[in-house]
Parts: sequence; C-alpha cells; structure tokens
Amino acid sequence: MAAALPILYSFRRCPYAIRARLALAAAELRPGLDLEVREVHLGRKPPELLEASAAGTVPVLVLPPEACADLQGADRVRPDSLAVMAWALARHDPGDLQRCGADAAAAGERARIAALIAQNDGDFKHHLDRFKYAHRYPGDDPERHRGAALEILRCWSSALESSGWLVGGRPCLADLALLPFVRQFRLADAEDFDRQSDLAPLHRWLQRFLQGPELGAVMAWPWAPRRPWRSAGWIYHLALADEWRQARAAGVYERSTRGQSLQDVGFIHASGAEQVEATYGRFYADAGEVLLLTIAPDRLTAPLLWEPAPDTGECFPHIHGPLPLEAVLAAESFPAPEPAAGQPC
Repeated sequence: MAAALPILYSFRRCPYAIRARLALAAAELRPGLDLEVREVHLGRKPPELLEASAAGTVPVLVLPPEACADLQGADRVRPDSLAVMAWALARHDPGDLQRCGADAAAAGERARIAALIAQNDGDFKHHLDRFKYAHRYPGDDPERHRGAALEILRCWSSALESSGWLVGGRPCLADLALLPFVRQFRLADAEDFDRQSDLAPLHRWLQRFLQGPELGAVMAWPWAPRRPWRSAGWIYHLALADEWRQARAAGVYERSTRGQSLQDVGFIHASGAEQVEATYGRFYADAGEVLLLTIAPDRLTAPLLWEPAPDTGECFPHIHGPLPLEAVLAAESFPAPEPAAGQPC
C-alpha cells in the first residue's frame, strides 16, 4: 500500500492559498507525488477540512501520521499559509528564500522579510479589503483605503528599485508572500494601477511573476484543479438537467436514475466520491446535459443505505425516499473539462 501523502486544502483564487502553493512548489514538492491537493469550494466546505481546522479557512496542510509519528491530532495540522510555507521550506529551500545563514547579514534580512510580511498581512490587507470589497464595509471610504494601500505599495516599490527584489538582491520569502496580494490590488483596477508611474519598480516585479512560470504553474492543474475535490462525507447523484429543473420547480426530486423514477425503483441511486465516473460512463455518457448533485447525508429526510448492486456486489448509497432540495449542496455540469497540465484553469 502506498504511503499516505500530506493533504493540502486549497482554493485556486485565495491569495493565502496561492502563496502557500508557491512555497510548496519552490520546495520542489509535486502534487500527486509528494502531496495531495484538495481544491475546495468555500461555500460548501468539506467535512474533512472542518475536522482538521474548525475555522475552515484555506490553506490547511494535514500531515499523515507516518510522517510525524511523534505528533498527535492538531499537531499534524499546519492551519494557515505561513505555517504551510515554513513547513515546505524547512524540508527543502534550494533558493534560500528564508535566508537561513547564521551571519548578521542573514539575520537582518530575516528581520526585514518578517516585517514586510507583517505589514502585508496587517495594514495592507486591511486597506486592500476595504478598497476591493467596499460593499462588505458600508460606511468606509474605499478611496481612502486605496490611497493608504498605495502608500504602502510605494514603500515596497522603493525597496525594489535597486535590485528588483524586496530583500537582498534575490528572491526571498517576502516576494512569494506579498505577490498574491499585490496582484489582487491590481486586479481591482488594473488601468489605474498601471498608470501609477511612481510604482515602476513594483510594476516590473509584478510583471516578472505574471509572465513567469512559477505563478502560472500554481494557478493551473494539477496545483489548482478546475473541479472541487469530492468529499467521502458526501454522496453524489447524476441527474438529467431537465429533470433537475423540473424538480426545482416542484420543490422535491424523485428520479431514481436515468429513465426510472423513485416510484419505479423504490429508492434514488447515488454514488460515493470514487464511483461517479464509472456510473457516468455506464449510464449517462450519451445522455446529453447531465448535472452532478452533491448531497449532504445529514440533510436527508429519508433513510440512506449502502447496498450491493445485484450484478457486481459493489455497495452504493441509496436514498429510500424523495430527495429534498435543501440536501443538495451543488448542481454542476458533469463532466467538467480539465485543462491540460501547465495551462491556466
């Protein structure tokens, strides 16, 4: 049996998750080989994530028991981006992003790196949120926060002027940690950001990342899958799109499987997380528009039983009664195309 891998719960667009993925990639860790990446939808957080971290924020890294036999429970969890980055680079830091030297110069650079990250995660993030997401902060003046964020960016731009990097003339942990947030600020109003002539060094620094391979890699499959990971704590049902639309109008879903109703069969066929593709290939591949329903078992009002299929003996989840709409966490097109490796998703 293959050894269990560290599990990274991530969300493609989250700046905290982006910087964690950048550090993991810089440590030369590979999704699928050195760790398992589980893309989550922040509107329906899987129970496994909530079990690992009650806050339910991303990124979260869960280490397998065999990787840290002396640690228990929560000690195996790296609950935020900085903890994930530190774990990754403690394993392997070929670019010396942390400035691990024992001399005074390295110590000074480490202090500068820590100060930049603290400023980013504190004051800059405070102003960025109130500018980019002004609707969440009624009564706040978004332009005032934009101006305050720009003042911080000007300081960072000055630091970049001599060498093009934030600390010490070569890439460091601060470059990775600040990048996703500067990118996010630019995305809020790219034209205005690009017009700020006094930010020219920052523009060049950001464009180096935007056009380079490192950011592109962690924003694409396999670092950032297009489709959320399927939790074993949920069950799944393939539905014809027209029948799901009819169910939404009626307020309840009563189809068992393709071409059969709940009344015909006596239960609604469903699948476990690892059974969806085979079910689709066997029964729905030529069915036209198909949706994958993600179902929370604890919201069902009818019994849920795992029962063997008569032809194979493989056990599948069966819902012995109507499916209430409130038990359906998502209804998404299936299959969703997966981008090629190295391509943006």
